[in-house]
Amino acid sequence: MEQPHLELMSRPRRNRRTPAIRSLVRETDLSPSRLVLPLFVHRGDDDEAIESMPGCHRYGLEGLVDAVERASDVGVQAVVLFEALPDELKTPTADAAADPDGLIPRSIAAIKTAHPDVVVMTDVALDPYSSDGHDGIVAPDGRILNDETVAILVEQSLAHARAGVDIVAPSDMMDGRVGAIRVALDDEGFTDVGILAYTAKYASGFYGPFRGALDSAPAHGDKKTYQMDPANVREAIRELQADIDEGADMVMVKPAGPYLDVVRAVAEVSPVPVAAYQVSGEYLMIKAASAAGWLDERSIVLETLTGIRRAGADLILTYHAVQAAGWLDER
Repeated sequence: MEQPHLELMSRPRRNRRTPAIRSLVRETDLSPSRLVLPLFVHRGDDDEAIESMPGCHRYGLEGLVDAVERASDVGVQAVVLFEALPDELKTPTADAAADPDGLIPRSIAAIKTAHPDVVVMTDVALDPYSSDGHDGIVAPDGRILNDETVAILVEQSLAHARAGVDIVAPSDMMDGRVGAIRVALDDEGFTDVGILAYTAKYASGFYGPFRGALDSAPAHGDKKTYQMDPANVREAIRELQADIDEGADMVMVKPAGPYLDVVRAVAEVSPVPVAAYQVSGEYLMIKAASAAGWLDERSIVLETLTGIRRAGADLILTYHAVQAAGWLDER
C-alpha cells in the first residue's frame, strides 16, 4: 500500500522529536532555585509528623536545621518558617508573635549559623499566636482591627530582622502593613531586609490542612473581611499597586493552582518578582490521589509546578520542593 505523504510546510512535531530537542526549545524553565520550602517549627525537641499533611513535620530546632540542609543539598536555597504554638501560650493580642526570644527568632539564628547562604523568610501574621485564630486583633463586636494589628506586625517583623531574617512575608492582608513594616525596618537600619507581600491572598478552602498543622483555624467567624473574594481578579491588581507603592520587593498570589489566571494577571503588570504558593490543600490532593494509585505523584507535581511557572510565577512556595528538586535532577 502506498504511504500517504502530506505536503506540509510546517510540522510542529519536529520540535518534539527527541528529549534534547524538547529541552532546547522549552519555553518555561523549572529548577530548584525557583522553589521555596515551607517549614513548620514547634517548641518540642522531637519532630512530629503532621497528620493532615503526609510527609510534612513540625520540627524542633535540630530537626529544622537538618531539614534545611536536606533542601540545600538538592538545590532548594530558600525556606519560609511557620510556628505551631501551644494553645496555652496564645492570647487575644497575640503577644508571642513579637517575642524577641521566641521560637521564630531562635529558628532564624539557628539556620543562619548552620547555613548562612540559605535564604530565610518568615511568616508575619497573628493567627498562629492568637487565641481567636485570626490574622488580626478581634474587637468585641467581631471586627478585625486593621491599624492595631499593623502595629503588632511591625514589632513582629523587627524581631525577625534582629534575628537575621532575609525576607519577611506579611500574610495577614491588613491594609497599609507593607508600608509600616518598610518604614520601621529602615528606621532601625534593616534596609537590606526584603518584604514578600502576600498581595492576593484569597479566602480559600484550600488552607484546611495547613490550619491543622498549626492549629490556627478561626475560633469564630471566617476571614472573608480581610482575605480576598475568590471571584475577583481586578482587586488583585489594586492590592498589587498598593503593595508596590508601599515598598514590597516581591508579591504573592495564594493559592496558586486554582488562581493561575490571577498569577498571570499580576505577572503581566508587576515590576517586582511574583511568587505563588501551592498551598496545603493542593499538596494533600496530590498526596491522597497518589497514595490511592490514581495519579503518578512525580508526573503531577512537576506538571503543576510547571503550570504555575508558565502562568508567570518567578518563585513557587511548595511542600513538594525537596521531592521536586530531586525529580528535576533525574531529568
